[in-house]
Amino acid sequence: MLDIRKADHRGRANHGWLQSRHTFSFGNYHDARQQGFSDLLVINDDRVAAAQGFGTHGHRDMEIFSYVLEGALAHKDSMGTGSVIRPGDVQMMSAGSGVQHSEFNHSAQEPVHFLQIWIVPNERGAEPRYQQVHFEEADKRGRLRLIIAPRGEDGALAVRQDARVYAGLFDGNEAATLDIGPNRHVYVHVARGSLEVNGERLAEGDGARIRDAGSLRFDHGENAEVLVFDLRPNELPGM
Repeated sequence: MLDIRKADHRGRANHGWLQSRHTFSFGNYHDARQQGFSDLLVINDDRVAAAQGFGTHGHRDMEIFSYVLEGALAHKDSMGTGSVIRPGDVQMMSAGSGVQHSEFNHSAQEPVHFLQIWIVPNERGAEPRYQQVHFEEADKRGRLRLIIAPRGEDGALAVRQDARVYAGLFDGNEAATLDIGPNRHVYVHVARGSLEVNGERLAEGDGARIRDAGSLRFDHGENAEVLVFDLRPNELPGM
């Protein structure tokens, strides 16, 4: 059974240059019922105005990844990394013992729309690291492509946690089945469009907790882009 969280139930932040929607408690938004799920702590749906962004700030002991939907995001960090992240790219910054970074809209004319997602790591004080991989649209079209995995298998980015993340694109008759197996939690986030998961309709911004997931079917998409998180069977981060 899907425990669905509708898009309009998410937290909201309007900073002028930044329009953000928070799936889980973040910043000034706090909901005692929404403190994450398993090791998934943050899903922020951010829209940043042209030439604006997040100035240099620090993180530690967190696996942070960005998934750009539209536009381009410029990244700089204290590891000496400088990059631009565009649709199809997945960026992973493992903060470890501590890292400083900034994220700015790369364009002076167009907004950027991206998801920033935090996963709690299974080790503390590790060496910071940066990864970025591009996944072609064809790799996600009508299927769920592994984009993040514990050892970076199958060309995915490596994460310091027992977690896997899949990305898929579904439209019309395209369909896929993902066999997770028993004793796992899953979180589904629809980044845009809409589709059905095991017969339940999810629209853009909707999410769903699924416990003891087993097998999941994704179909009847309408220009849908979806992220699927295969997680440990814990209710909250840190458990």
